[in-house]
Amino acid sequence: MPTPSDKASGVPAPVQGSEPAEERPTATGPDVIAGYLKTLTAGPGVYRMLDAGGDVIYVGKARNLKARVQNYTRLAGLPNRTIRMIQATAAMEFVTVRTEAEALLLEANLIKRFRPRFNVTLRDDKSFPYILIRRDQGAPQILKHRGARTVKGEYFGPFASAGAVNRTINMLERAFLLRSCSDSVFESRTRPCLLHQIKRCSAPCTGEISLDDYGRLVEEALRFLKGESQSVREMYQRLMEEAAEKLEFERAAMLRNRLWALAHVQAEQAINPDGVEEADVFAAFQEGGQTCIQVFFFRVGQNWGNRAYYPKADRSLPVEEVLDSFVAQFYDDKPVPRLILLSHEIANHVLLAEALSIKADRKVEIRVPQRGVKSGLVDHALSNAREALGRKLAESSSQRTLLAALGERFGLKRPPRRVDVFDNSHIMGTNAVGAMIVAGSEGFAKSAYRKFNIRSEQLTPGDDYGMMREVLERRFRRLAESEAEAPAASQPEALWEHVAAEEGAEPPGEEEAEGSPLGDVLPDRPDLVLVDGGAGQLTVAREVLAALGLAEIAVVGVAKGPDRDAGREHFHVPGRPSFMLEPRDPVLYFVQRLRDEAHRFAIGTHRAKRAKSLGVNPLDEIPGVGPTRKRALLKHFGSAKAVSRAGVDDLQAVSGISQEMAQKIYDFFHERRI
Repeated sequence: MPTPSDKASGVPAPVQGSEPAEERPTATGPDVIAGYLKTLTAGPGVYRMLDAGGDVIYVGKARNLKARVQNYTRLAGLPNRTIRMIQATAAMEFVTVRTEAEALLLEANLIKRFRPRFNVTLRDDKSFPYILIRRDQGAPQILKHRGARTVKGEYFGPFASAGAVNRTINMLERAFLLRSCSDSVFESRTRPCLLHQIKRCSAPCTGEISLDDYGRLVEEALRFLKGESQSVREMYQRLMEEAAEKLEFERAAMLRNRLWALAHVQAEQAINPDGVEEADVFAAFQEGGQTCIQVFFFRVGQNWGNRAYYPKADRSLPVEEVLDSFVAQFYDDKPVPRLILLSHEIANHVLLAEALSIKADRKVEIRVPQRGVKSGLVDHALSNAREALGRKLAESSSQRTLLAALGERFGLKRPPRRVDVFDNSHIMGTNAVGAMIVAGSEGFAKSAYRKFNIRSEQLTPGDDYGMMREVLERRFRRLAESEAEAPAASQPEALWEHVAAEEGAEPPGEEEAEGSPLGDVLPDRPDLVLVDGGAGQLTVAREVLAALGLAEIAVVGVAKGPDRDAGREHFHVPGRPSFMLEPRDPVLYFVQRLRDEAHRFAIGTHRAKRAKSLGVNPLDEIPGVGPTRKRALLKHFGSAKAVSRAGVDDLQAVSGISQEMAQKIYDFFHERRI
């Protein structure tokens, strides 16, 4: 296992009685890095480069740590990106490992953890959904699953998206009539549900099918998902013909419908290549300084969808290097298939295969096919990557143009790099939530979205001003505190000034910054804040920002037009009378999109909170009342409200409720009324 080493002691310790460290500029650059060479080993390991603020700016691996670090002590002949990285380095940390393969796996893990700005980083690391057939009770359930595999059952995946899983589950319900309802619904049914009526469930909940017959349907579904689709279809074809010969036309029609459903499942999967049972296909395309990587998933000979990724990388990096780093990070928290097909040869081809084989505990093969079916799969993925990147570049260009026009309309000094939009949602003050969405040059930055549960008990229900004040204070207090803690050198502008001074260069212009490690970073501080409301909400926002020392952040209030008509919004800007934009102004449509996205996010958050509160049963809060006693109480009294009104003797009459438990239940509700 990797063993962390102490922070290298090559950097001189401060002298007693000297000037406090915080009052001296922090040393950075090749001389600092050279100080670590005395204590480094020549074995494999992983190193981290830190800036003056203590943030990790680069993670790398090496077969020989000492030789690799020594390369950073000389700037001659290095790319500009590497020179900037060295100049910003104030400290280094090291971890030694047994083999270079272990170093590769650890490097990928640390890159995903720290997201250093000089590394290629995988920005979309959401877990993939699976199909799960639960086998932990009498009538197995089919459902979508994410996260740890702690539930007993059969897992199939990964699928590229939730939509791909949902479509497959819908088709499997039609073909095999498996239940998808939760256990609580299943146990409480007294008659078949709508899914049974539309022939998408066999209704084992009410005994419409015996558990033995239902079990056979489950086994047939498992065979299909394990790749035996052809044999399952042939079996249904034979049974349909036998039923027709026996004049059992109703059964024959049921089997025919299953065959149709299975055909639809395979049609949805589009490509089902022969000879490729289990593989992931990676194809990378680079244009305009950006890279798109398409990933296709093939399991049990079936195509289970694809997804496009846009890793953050310096414009100077070739596509092979981006793909190399991407694949290692991709499998940090995902299962590894037996075969990985790539569109380009990568430098760490052999080492990566060794590392992934260790991770998967079986042989993993990495190939760049040149001909045949596998080459066709890579070409198809590459075509998808090219088209997806074209769409992305067009959207990004349009987004930057709109941001520039937005800054011009609202009198900003420069186009905003980050726009924060706030909205609140509640019903008569109940389940009140605040929402913040974020937009930048790449579109909506959903990883930066935030939701706020309104906590203040002093607010009058429905006080929109008070709710807005609370949300803004919580959001910008964190920003003010983080900026106060972070040294100036950790800010992007200050870092550029530091690098420029060291290199004798000018800070980058707008076009240069877009492709740099710093230009792609979404700043924590917004350049523009949009609040849903008029002059009142604008005043609240300005008061909050001024109180926190952030008065320089521009704020605009977006008030809905008469009758809440879209297109007739009034904009409130400090120091100017309210105004409207031209009805066909693209900036107006852009602001409407931002406002509608904030509204959608706020409404969705509010509905989720309301649904959760509606689903809370007070019986769940009583110690000692588990699912069995809860069902008995509800069956006897009909509702939790009726239980709360019952006396001790009535409670004790319920099966499984002792006198002590009856008193405990009574005391629980009695105390709640006091």
